[in-house]
Amino acid sequence: MALSSSASSGYLLTLDAGTGSIRAVIFNHHGEQIAAGQAEWQHLEVEGVPGSMEFDLENNWQLTCQCIRQALQQAQLPPREILSVAACSMREGIVLYDKNGTAIWACANVDARAKREVSELKEIHHGDFEREVYACSGQTLALSAMPRLLWLAHYRQDIYRQAATITMISDWLAWKLCGELAVDPSNAGTTGMLDLQTRNWRPDLLDMAGLRADLLSPVAETGTLLGKVTAEAAAACGLAAGTPVGVGGGDVQLGSLGLGIVRSGQTAVLGGSFWQQVVNLPQPQTDPEMNIRVNPHVIPGMAQAESISFFTGLTMRWFRDAFCAEEKLLSQRLGVDVYSLLEEMAARVPPGAWGVTPIFSDAMHFKNWYHAAPAFINLSLDPERCNKQTLFRALEENAAIVSACNLDLIANFSGVRADSLVFAGGGAKGKLWSQILSDVTGLPVRVPMVKEATALGCAIAAGVAAGVYHSMAETGEALVRWERDYQPNATHHQHYLQQKQAWQAIYAEQLTLVDSGLTTSMWKAPGL
Repeated sequence: MALSSSASSGYLLTLDAGTGSIRAVIFNHHGEQIAAGQAEWQHLEVEGVPGSMEFDLENNWQLTCQCIRQALQQAQLPPREILSVAACSMREGIVLYDKNGTAIWACANVDARAKREVSELKEIHHGDFEREVYACSGQTLALSAMPRLLWLAHYRQDIYRQAATITMISDWLAWKLCGELAVDPSNAGTTGMLDLQTRNWRPDLLDMAGLRADLLSPVAETGTLLGKVTAEAAAACGLAAGTPVGVGGGDVQLGSLGLGIVRSGQTAVLGGSFWQQVVNLPQPQTDPEMNIRVNPHVIPGMAQAESISFFTGLTMRWFRDAFCAEEKLLSQRLGVDVYSLLEEMAARVPPGAWGVTPIFSDAMHFKNWYHAAPAFINLSLDPERCNKQTLFRALEENAAIVSACNLDLIANFSGVRADSLVFAGGGAKGKLWSQILSDVTGLPVRVPMVKEATALGCAIAAGVAAGVYHSMAETGEALVRWERDYQPNATHHQHYLQQKQAWQAIYAEQLTLVDSGLTTSMWKAPGL
């Protein structure tokens, strides 16, 4: 890793805009986190618009400034010590601007108002439009930007007519800092309007959808110098005017960079509120069955297959809050994390959790994606076997099984089968969970020192933009440090292979209950 002469005395700042919060994180040039400020934010449901989740531009910028000042204060750094800043964000969230460059409307990634528009777009070209979109962009319509734009054309023509430019939320943060608008491929790729091969817009897709194709902003690769912090932004957030602002990107792809997942075939499981299984592909390609999402990586020319496990981390939080009040109190008295306490309990439960089978997220089926009703199957009335620790272990095992199924789906079309996994994010804090993931997949698992790799990847992009680092890929590999390694237990792996087959069969049966209207799906993609 080559550093410029200015790097040894300066720091890098990243803005990490997640679904539930905004974080400002400061790193030194060795990739060590120095300080962080965080604030939760809420997305606004529009009255009378089911599924809407608008992004509160004014309030969320104020929260961002608050976090930047908090991080600077915690680090006890003068603003001039920040050499560069970049932003990453949740994918799919979009921002529209008028001809004067003023942001006029935004929605979060969880916005699901455009169900009717998804169905309408699917009918174009006798139902082949979605397949054309996927073949070009690696995205299906349900999470793309086009249905939301069509919804605006139907119901908010005032906004649609005013709109002159579209970006992602990470680009909006950069624009607030430096006044320049551009999108990067890793995040803009999730709009379904960007070509995986060329890493540039495909206006003809908008034309086919009957949408305006003049909304497309310039494309710049992650790590490009975009501009410098303006005097107005500096007064608001506490950074020094003139601080370089780099192009950031999508959270998962920058997280991969922060984990050193930058070469073909490398694979990671990112364990957050949702779990992502990501595999670097040798060349951009899509799945003939349309099961798996494919995104541009932040590394130019590279694509990344991505499968998603829904609500994995949120399911664990629900279980903790709904059933583990005693453990929460005990963990406070002992000064330990409640999940660590629950893992200690669950470690005494044998692999397979006495046959208890959780039904939450399905494996990914991008084209036709919906879930069964949440459930636990095979509960017994034996309190020695069916208790909190058994259910907790069963949930951890199930998350690993869904990840393994998703990795199988990627291997089926790409031919890429991992020889090891990197496990990162909040889930990787669990030592039992890490071992279960190794046992279920049959692969060695490495856990990095930095669990929140997205912010580190974004810091690398900021550093490349300012000339602190010379290469994103080489820096990502150089900065990653490993905390723990796990080897699969062969006996447990064979047991989990059988359990995986049983889970797949049970889940298929549970979906028939949703199909018949007897149970309610945990989540359905818009348009289904």
